[in-house]
Amino acid sequence: MTILDYSLQNTKTKYFTFAHPPDELTLESGEKLGPITLAYETYGELNRQKSNAVLVAHALSGDAHAAGFRKGEDVAGWWDNLIGPGKGLDTDKYFVICANVIGGCKGSTGSSSINSRTGQPYGLDFPIVTIGDMVNAQKRLIDHLGIGKLLTVIGGSMGGMQVLQWMVAYPDRIRSAIPIATTMKHTPQQIAFN
Repeated sequence: MTILDYSLQNTKTKYFTFAHPPDELTLESGEKLGPITLAYETYGELNRQKSNAVLVAHALSGDAHAAGFRKGEDVAGWWDNLIGPGKGLDTDKYFVICANVIGGCKGSTGSSSINSRTGQPYGLDFPIVTIGDMVNAQKRLIDHLGIGKLLTVIGGSMGGMQVLQWMVAYPDRIRSAIPIATTMKHTPQQIAFN
């Protein structure tokens, strides 16, 4: 048996665009950003009650491709060992969502995206994005998917910081939270490493 026997096949990245001017997303810095596109993938089926949704928040080096194989690619998603039929996040039971964060540049709006005001890539003009901004954008995706309350939100490292932010900003939108290997704020040593 190979990894292909245990992994989801033909996963697809989807895109959700929102915050079209003049209704841009107001960032924690006070700057406005829009339109915003989030790249995301889903695995499993959302049940009729919409009560089985799990949001996976990725770490700094992650992206929306958390599990399985995209058609024509031979690299499994970064959490493939955990997401899929019979795995920890069992896609026979749960509807798993993973979105690339804003500023993440792997399909979501980031510095390489076109600034609608200038017609040029944002580059160094891309605004500073906080964990709170990332979570506010994720909430807009969850609203778009018609999910009133997530079963859980899970993530490690920077993803765990997003989990903590969900707990503070939207406690009424999650039933549980699983922050892994994370902190509320960085130490000087962590900042130096990253």
